[in-house]
Amino acid sequence: MRIFGKGRHRPSASWRQATDRAFTLIGDGRYEDAGALLTRAADLEPWLSESWFNLALLHKFRHDWEQARAAGLRAVALLDRETGAPDWWNVGIAATALQDWPLARRAWQAYGLKVPGGAVGGEAPLGMELGSAAVRLSPEGEAEVVWGRRLDPARIEVLSIPLPSSGRRWGEVVLHDGVPHGERTTADGQSYPVFDEIELWAPSPVPTWVVLLEAATEGDRDALERLAADAGFAAEDWSSSVRLLCRMCSESRMPSDEGDGEHLDPHDHSEPGHPGPLGHRSPGALWVAERECGIAAPAGLVRGLLDGWVADSPDSRDWRDLEEVC
Repeated sequence: MRIFGKGRHRPSASWRQATDRAFTLIGDGRYEDAGALLTRAADLEPWLSESWFNLALLHKFRHDWEQARAAGLRAVALLDRETGAPDWWNVGIAATALQDWPLARRAWQAYGLKVPGGAVGGEAPLGMELGSAAVRLSPEGEAEVVWGRRLDPARIEVLSIPLPSSGRRWGEVVLHDGVPHGERTTADGQSYPVFDEIELWAPSPVPTWVVLLEAATEGDRDALERLAADAGFAAEDWSSSVRLLCRMCSESRMPSDEGDGEHLDPHDHSEPGHPGPLGHRSPGALWVAERECGIAAPAGLVRGLLDGWVADSPDSRDWRDLEEVC
């Protein structure tokens, strides 16, 4: 047996029993008890990278980033392959949570990703061009999948306007896990992963408002969304963009239907014909003028946006019941 060489060592039965029991406890949310067992497993087999990977994983679940980084570094020191190991991904998540950018760069590069700006840098890696993705906010609670822009392998900037039940805002940056749970596909055939949020990484100062619109046409609705975007903020027609999905559907490969067609999606568990977060169009209806809309904008701007939107076409637009919700 070689402890620090390339040879693989078969873990003992005691190690396997402790580890299996620990992950059962993790599934039950008993992190403290699981931690004691995984620490015992690491004491039994300290030369196994899996011992420290499992501890790093537990500390990630607990959001104990200092411990996750320490255990993760011990795991990667014992790896028997050069690149692509999930151990490095977990180190990258912990380093990102702690804003330890030199280690984050090292982790992503060791995993096999190209990181602009060289191997050493005191700032967050920029320009990785990872594209768009979806993120599941509050995955253990009233989960909501929203769209965002990937800043790096562990962070997404939220570009949708989340429902107030999520406790999240437009423009916030969330730390997310590395393994996607589900996909969203678009009409052009593009597929996007759905990552689970771990925690809020950077809050947004921009509040979320809900307002009832009277928009005679889709073009009227679109005009408000463009007006908000031109001001540097956002508006989103929740009556069209929100679907209620069961957990199994949400974590599968789903079309990214924004609800502008008839309510024919067998996976959509919302109620047709109701504006707001419980519905798309009712069958056969061309357009429902009353729309529940989310707006992300400062308090001093939101009413001006709405009034300006109405002023551009007063015969086909109106608004009422504006309320700050998050």
